[in-house]
Amino acid sequence: MTDNVQFARMNGLGNKILVVDMRGRKDRVTPAAAIALNADPATAFDQIMAIHDPKATGTDAWIDIVNCDGSMAQACGNGTRCVVQALAAETGKKAFTFQTVAGILNAAEHEDGTISVDMGKPVFAWNRIPLAEEFADTSRIELQIGPIDNPVLHSPSAMSMGNPHAIFWVDKDPMSFDLDRFGPLLENHPMFPERANITLAQVLSPSSLRTRTWERGAGLTLACGSAACAAAVSAARTGRTGRKVTIDVSSAPAPARLTIEWRERDDHVIMTGPAEWEWSGTLNPSTGTWQRDETGASGAQAL
Repeated sequence: MTDNVQFARMNGLGNKILVVDMRGRKDRVTPAAAIALNADPATAFDQIMAIHDPKATGTDAWIDIVNCDGSMAQACGNGTRCVVQALAAETGKKAFTFQTVAGILNAAEHEDGTISVDMGKPVFAWNRIPLAEEFADTSRIELQIGPIDNPVLHSPSAMSMGNPHAIFWVDKDPMSFDLDRFGPLLENHPMFPERANITLAQVLSPSSLRTRTWERGAGLTLACGSAACAAAVSAARTGRTGRKVTIDVSSAPAPARLTIEWRERDDHVIMTGPAEWEWSGTLNPSTGTWQRDETGASGAQAL
């Protein structure tokens, strides 16, 4: 077995993704390698999407998802779109079925280059999100930041999209809040025994939201697909919007948007949006040492 593997630097609405090809190998990207890669500005990332050989019949690959602190994540919608674009360029296929620790994900690339990912069904039960306290209704739980008589953030909607989320509703631009200060406190709040993704969501219309996310294990992120899904579902669940919305990710570097539909017929959440190939190289999945390929073409490329 050679030491190095192919990888691609990609992004989904600015969400920094490393797609790593671990097919044909038994080892995994180590936490030490992830931390080393994130420490280098050239390879700093939000998530690593490590593609492994399939474990189940009928699936195309097993995907390990690694946060920039070396911890494992259960879901990453923006990263899944990047995997689809890379594998579609390699194989010519347009539809894929992936297995992760959170379950099965179906995804497809469309003719316009956008990619849809079936993120599965949302989970609302307090003990499955999970929360540390029992709430009969998790669409509004008791949690706040700031003075008790004038909290800065309060009463979030809590749910799981394969990973735990808390959505705080705000009435002004999410970029105007000190999320870099509140995020770590809320991510690690005792209410969330497995930590949580923290999202600020502003309702723009009955069919649109504006969001910003502090991501569990990654910190401030330019975009978070599962958080966008959680915000869309929570908005519909609380009567703020309908079941199909566009998400304006306030921290994303480009004006592209996500479309999220919480399908009524089967409760599945479908996320549609772009993915972008930046460059490719090789890396050592044990140490994190890496080298960029000398040639770098624009557009979608194969691993």
